[in-house]
Amino acid sequence: MRSHRGSAAQPEAGLMTGEYSGGGGSLSCLCGSTKEQQTKWFIAKPCALHVGIQDSGPYQPQPNAILEKVFISITKYPDEKRLEGLSKQLDWDVRKIQCWFRHRRNQDKPPTLTKFCESMWRFTFYLCIFCYGIRFLWSSPWFWDTRQCWHSYPFQPLTSGLYYYYIMELAFYWSLMFSQFTDIKRKDFLIMFVHHLATIGLITFSYINNMVRVGTLVMCLHDASDFLLEAAKLANYAKYQRLCDTLFVIFSAVFMVTRLGIYPFWILNTTLFESWEMIGPYPSWWLFNGLLLILQVLHVIWSYLIARIAFKALIRGKVSKDDRSDVESSSEEEDVTTNTKSFCGSSSSNGANWVNGHMGGSCWAEE
Repeated sequence: MRSHRGSAAQPEAGLMTGEYSGGGGSLSCLCGSTKEQQTKWFIAKPCALHVGIQDSGPYQPQPNAILEKVFISITKYPDEKRLEGLSKQLDWDVRKIQCWFRHRRNQDKPPTLTKFCESMWRFTFYLCIFCYGIRFLWSSPWFWDTRQCWHSYPFQPLTSGLYYYYIMELAFYWSLMFSQFTDIKRKDFLIMFVHHLATIGLITFSYINNMVRVGTLVMCLHDASDFLLEAAKLANYAKYQRLCDTLFVIFSAVFMVTRLGIYPFWILNTTLFESWEMIGPYPSWWLFNGLLLILQVLHVIWSYLIARIAFKALIRGKVSKDDRSDVESSSEEEDVTTNTKSFCGSSSSNGANWVNGHMGGSCWAEE
């Protein structure tokens, strides 16, 4: 077993180990945010309008100061006793008050057009970057033999193709990190925040330590299923249920194979064992593999939730609700029907539409 003695060696002539460092990363992050807005409003919005998604918000309830005060200060889901009291106070029937609260709750929910545009942006990026990654890795020796990831490490060439692959991925995940504070709020905000931190940490750390070869394998593997999830959500928002169901099944299969099969037995095998054998343990080895193992824990959680949706669909013939809501509130909305007869149900008992995620995003079914 050879120890890692990077300080005792010098880079070989002609190898680029860090000449692309500098301010390019910050500029690329800014460009990533710009591209996101351009994609949303110049590509996604026309597509949404073409498939019949209306550019209008929810129905506006009749202005009423008393009900608005109750909604904001007391409860968004009044019980039967409170409904009767409001009915007497306003001289409205109970059903009318229930409708008012339902419309008022819907007013705070993001319109389908906004969700469609967000998914279209992620779908476009994931598909393009996955195609780029496959095209780049197909001619790379470490794609076929993972031991090549550690051959001559740390003095390996950082080619322009590798550099741009890394910068595009890093810019995208920084844009996700910031946009999650302004995009639709979701119940799994903390999980996705940890995921984005781990991803950005892995990309940055592997770049600084020139672990870019194995880094490209990790990125390409994760991008393999993400565009399918976004495509399924686009089909759901456009009300193409059969297409949505088909895409969800394909996504589930690809997710399970890549995250629970290829990732631990191919990626983790080379980072944990082959690297130890070829270059020996070193301080950054522990941190790098720790971040990779955090991702694997998230993979297991998401795989369980995906499997739960599929199991419910097989047993009940429908999916009643989604664990991952498009809104922060997880309260029950009694007056919304939950008879969704497909994997990609468009309604749920908390008024939430289907799942919405990014690298590692997946479908959640709520009990």
